[in-house]
Amino acid sequence: MDDDRYLRQTPYSDPGRLDTRGLPREPRRLAAMVRGLIIHRGEGGLLGYTIPEERLHHDAESRYVTEILRILRERGDGPLTEERAPEGRFVGTCRDFSLLLCSLLRATGTPARLRCGFATYLADGWYEDHWVTEYRACDGRWRLADAQVHAGYDVPFDPMDVERDAFLVAGDAWRACRAGRADPMDFGLSGVDRLRGLWFVWGNVVRDLAAVNGVELLPWDGWGPEFLGRAPLTADDLRAADAVAASGPRRLTGHARLSVPAEITSYSPYLGDRVVRLRAPSSPPA
Repeated sequence: MDDDRYLRQTPYSDPGRLDTRGLPREPRRLAAMVRGLIIHRGEGGLLGYTIPEERLHHDAESRYVTEILRILRERGDGPLTEERAPEGRFVGTCRDFSLLLCSLLRATGTPARLRCGFATYLADGWYEDHWVTEYRACDGRWRLADAQVHAGYDVPFDPMDVERDAFLVAGDAWRACRAGRADPMDFGLSGVDRLRGLWFVWGNVVRDLAAVNGVELLPWDGWGPEFLGRAPLTADDLRAADAVAASGPRRLTGHARLSVPAEITSYSPYLGDRVVRLRAPSSPPA
């Protein structure tokens, strides 16, 4: 069954030797647990905490759950099920909340996968670059969960069942832009004029495709100037994204730009461009 595929850990979500016997099994409780372990690097002020610059710059470069857990162990020896003070948390991004929740869901028997796309509830009138976790609920329906959303957010929906028009997976955003139902210049990072547009949506289509196929990249990973809008998208790039958006990101294709190479470039906002060799999976995706 396809669900079995999303019970298996990837090199990115694998929690290593984490003892899962004391963890809750209910997705809502796991999401609350994740919120108590991670602080978004843009939200220190909400908790009255000044994030140290080193943590601000380096924590979110941890692309594997084993690294996130190592950092958490270094900052406190209490159980992961206990909410931590800000100074004891991992300083991450939406992708880190989503990846850790995905890891714990898989480890406790719930099929889950990362989704890359755009949220309408983080900035007014804007489609914000964002990541969430998609999991199979007990009723058999696949739901979107946003583990980053806490009591300080004013959202008109259950964060464990985010509405599909509140979070657009990247393929849906791509189709809306290509059909003229949405303006590509309304998609990207709010407040950063150079990080918006159709090229940005295209990059998220590629990252969402990779994530669903077991390669859960960092939000700023890529392998070519198109990923930063430094080169125009080709007709072949457009056609390939059209095909993925139409069919859904079920399997990797042979298109060179859509297949994740062994070495990628991390276009890190703080550390600059770096070539990174990714961990190889123990077995190919099913």
